[in-house]
Amino acid sequence: MRVISKKKLIDFWELEPSAKGDLQAWYAEATRAEWKNPNEIRARYCKASVLQDGRVVFNICGNRFRLVVWINYDFFTIYVRFLGTHAEYDDIDAQTI
Repeated sequence: MRVISKKKLIDFWELEPSAKGDLQAWYAEATRAEWKNPNEIRARYCKASVLQDGRVVFNICGNRFRLVVWINYDFFTIYVRFLGTHAEYDDIDAQTI
């Protein structure tokens, strides 16, 4: 999969260094993955929340942080839509961000 954009991940872990290892691991796995549908994500990340229209919410650092992505399965592309604390996540609509 192609992840757009790694810069959002880097910017975040520079502000929250405790997230760096988990985000680097997620990025490494995501770029090697060839997910064709949400079921393949659920099989690997049982705690990820699969929303409508290709949105997926990943728990980072034991759910301390939330990563919201939109996945275009046909083009094997992941778009980072939001990355923040759990409290910040509560203030957004993950389906539309």
